[in-house]
Amino acid sequence: MSKTKQHEGPLNWRKATCSVGNGACVEAAARPGLVMVRDTVNRAGVQLQFSVQAWREFSVRIKGA
Repeated sequence: MSKTKQHEGPLNWRKATCSVGNGACVEAAARPGLVMVRDTVNRAGVQLQFSVQAWREFSVRIKGA
């Protein structure tokens, strides 16, 4: 994972499917070979960048918790 500034160009952001109505959720968008993640409340803030493999591993672990 690495923190990055906003990437140039439009991204197709999707809100997490497990989001609740309290605003504590994240959005994800795909880039070639990367998954970008940002805070839904602070969309102009820092985005986290994961490799596709790291994101898959994270997702599997989270779903198994």
